[in-house]
Amino acid sequence: MSVQSPATGELLTEQRGRLNRWLHWIYFKTAGLHFFVARRLKPAGTALGLVFVLATFLAISRDSHAVYQLLSLSLGMMIIAGPWAFIRRASVEAKRELPRYATVGEPLRYSVQVWQDGKKFLSRASLAESVPDPRPSLEDFSRLKEPGEEERNGFDRTLAYFRWQWLMMRNRLFDGGFSAVDLNLKRGQHTRVFIELTPLRRGVIRLDDLRVLLPDPFGVFQRCRKVNAPDATFTALPRRYPLPPIELPGSAAFKITGEANTNTIGSSGEFVGVRDYRPGDPFRQIHWKSWARTGRPIVKELEHTYYPRYGLILDTLSCDRTDQQFEEAVSVAASFAASIDTSDSLLDLMFIKNHAHIVTAGRGLERAEKLLEVLAGVTSERSNQYASLARLVMRHRDDLTSCLVIFNGWNESKAAFLTMLTSQGIICAPLVIGQGTAPAGMPGHWIESGNIAHDLRRLPNKLLTSI
Repeated sequence: MSVQSPATGELLTEQRGRLNRWLHWIYFKTAGLHFFVARRLKPAGTALGLVFVLATFLAISRDSHAVYQLLSLSLGMMIIAGPWAFIRRASVEAKRELPRYATVGEPLRYSVQVWQDGKKFLSRASLAESVPDPRPSLEDFSRLKEPGEEERNGFDRTLAYFRWQWLMMRNRLFDGGFSAVDLNLKRGQHTRVFIELTPLRRGVIRLDDLRVLLPDPFGVFQRCRKVNAPDATFTALPRRYPLPPIELPGSAAFKITGEANTNTIGSSGEFVGVRDYRPGDPFRQIHWKSWARTGRPIVKELEHTYYPRYGLILDTLSCDRTDQQFEEAVSVAASFAASIDTSDSLLDLMFIKNHAHIVTAGRGLERAEKLLEVLAGVTSERSNQYASLARLVMRHRDDLTSCLVIFNGWNESKAAFLTMLTSQGIICAPLVIGQGTAPAGMPGHWIESGNIAHDLRRLPNKLLTSI
């Protein structure tokens, strides 16, 4: 059995690094050229180019008037269409009217106000949003691996072309971004058009490169002119899955005295007596009959009604550089955050992002959309910080009815974190997202990665708790 020396290992690493730099340079330049050409060459132009190439080869091999006519026609169309598209001009101003939120995987349709400032009549033009550059950096190209790359043959692994394609798709922020109708405007004329795009990644997406497309009469080529339009942003919320009716474990607390701003919504309980008016008491609680009888302001005293307060704990630790399971965990957390009724309860989202964070939504506080907006910006962590997350949960354990814990994978550190919570009397319902089948002895519910929607629909109405 041969043993690789340290010097040989360093040499192979250096050679692989040089190869990655060379491949990245080629793929980077080629992708940029492809994007430049694809935006200016319409599908009809691609078809016409294929016809021209085919007619050229046929003209070389045989003497046929039909072939020469086809070659002349395709060449003539390209000679006319190219300069025609190049000389087209447009002076256009626009303003996007974007909604604040969108959802990953769901089409977003928004309007754009357009003003024509050019001297000539603008016809057969359309608008298109440019996708931010999805080309990966050299660091990502060298460090990240395509899922299943180890199963490819040696040639594909060496050239890493499929890895490049996977990274390009991974970095792409949205699909679409084209207006549905053509612009036909006179000078100074104003109109409104609609653009539809589909977000592919969660987070804040900035639109800063709106183009007007000016095709030639044959629809072969088109010129792209930048539109004078202010930048606009929207937040792409995580993908959400439908859930069955789920009853979270635990019951609401009910207390009469004590301060509980975290799980009480004002004095909305039953009538327990009257007392003298104190500055700040709402006028709707004045007991008018007692005031008329005593001659001084009297208010009704009500019992405080307490609502259940649930914890939604998201495990942000990810040892997988692709973060595929982590993204699925965020989507599962978003599904529960959007499904749990916060009109009569409170929901605490707890997670680690550099340090422990807690965001509360519910009656009298933030709306559920706030939790989704926070989840849209959550990033994965590479270091184990379960101790910090556990301290955050412990500080609120007296107010928590129960906790829904969403784990990204399962190992001993996650099991120890769950045991730490349950040993303090916190009711926890764990959901674990992982590959393949559930590990032996794992508590709660197993959700298979890549099969999230199906497994979530199969959850029981009452979630299992870790005891």
